[in-house]
Amino acid sequence: MKTMKFENGDIFPALGLGTWLSKKNEVYNAVLAAIKAGYRHIDCAYIYGNEKEIGEALHEAFKLGLVKRQDLFITSKLWNSDHAPERVELAIRKSLADLQLDYLDLYLIHWPVAFKTGHDQVKSAADLFTRVEMPLSTTWTAMEKLKKAGLAKHIGVSNFDIPKLTRLMKGSELKPEVNQVELHPYLQQVDLLAFCQATGILMTAYAPLGSRNLMQSEAGLTREAVIVDIAARHACTPAQVLLAWNMERGVVVIPKSVNESRIAENFGSLNVELDVEDMKQIGLLERNLRITTGAFFILPDGDYTLENMWEK
Repeated sequence: MKTMKFENGDIFPALGLGTWLSKKNEVYNAVLAAIKAGYRHIDCAYIYGNEKEIGEALHEAFKLGLVKRQDLFITSKLWNSDHAPERVELAIRKSLADLQLDYLDLYLIHWPVAFKTGHDQVKSAADLFTRVEMPLSTTWTAMEKLKKAGLAKHIGVSNFDIPKLTRLMKGSELKPEVNQVELHPYLQQVDLLAFCQATGILMTAYAPLGSRNLMQSEAGLTREAVIVDIAARHACTPAQVLLAWNMERGVVVIPKSVNESRIAENFGSLNVELDVEDMKQIGLLERNLRITTGAFFILPDGDYTLENMWEK
């Protein structure tokens, strides 16, 4: 297993199973299949609505002796409705109960967007806190307390850009240890990756293969001629090339699948070694194409805009 390392020496498996959009009746078997295939990293979130089923699968894996708790790296995320500091510990305890765990290896602020308590989704600006009413620094201070209490071994963020990370670190006792963002050859995030690596923040790529659910106008990364050619030269699949590309850049990948053969295929990316020319050719695919724009948070008269969501 390829791994990244936290500053304290803890191991962060470079390949994990993503569970976003995994249906409740499918994710249980997917998690067990992944563990049997060799995965030791499972990426979860409250808002995915399937943490109870994942918890049942983890419980079964422990009961069968497939793995021990300390063998696994489990991530979950604080949803937008729980940014108020008094909600943060309640939220992680809800995820821990559903996942049937005593601690998380990593807990992330899911989005730099705050909903008012009780609103898992928002319909109008009245359902949102403004950035002044609920600054990210306030939520982060509560996240720091989770780490100090041992509820999460590591804490971080998701969907944060360089300005937000800079502001957060400026007034914080603990810096974010991970930033999970959309990252694939159509959106390579070169500047953000360089910033995170320079400041000791690890990066996780969601949608590392693109997303057929959201990218309806695109042919898809796995059909790109350069990806297909590289896969043929390395006797592997296009998906394996895409995952290997991100890992070669020092990025953790969490491809989602509930298909046992696809889960095994993705795991095989750990054996793919790309060369300098491969990396150069894939680098030419950059389109600055963001699939997950956060447009669902942009509401009339609301405080969030695409410009302040993705600052330069």
